[in-house]
Amino acid sequence: QVQLVESGGGLVQFGGSLTISCAASGSTFAINSMGWYRQAPGKLRELVATLPDGGSPNYADSVKGRFSIRRDYAKNMVYLQMNSLKPGDTAVYYCNAVTPTTATRGGYWGQGTQVTVSS
Repeated sequence: QVQLVESGGGLVQFGGSLTISCAASGSTFAINSMGWYRQAPGKLRELVATLPDGGSPNYADSVKGRFSIRRDYAKNMVYLQMNSLKPGDTAVYYCNAVTPTTATRGGYWGQGTQVTVSS
């Protein structure tokens, strides 16, 4: 089992920056990819960024050039640096961790952290 706890969400103005964090605990040795997803009101959950072990980051087109994902393997953390934020980025952001045994069912999820961008 892997437990994920997000932090760092909040209210930010249009064009501002924010970094959200996710701490993983439990069977972290089994994690082979971590990432961030988001869900806005009335919309489906969508991929924001993923970063597999030893691999390159993958970003949604809507955030390329503005968001950056980073992992701290020693601390079992994953971060999402968000710049040039827009009201369209307003959503609950969820941390995700995938292990080989959970890949087919989407992996583990945190409880989410709210990010609100004011215009």
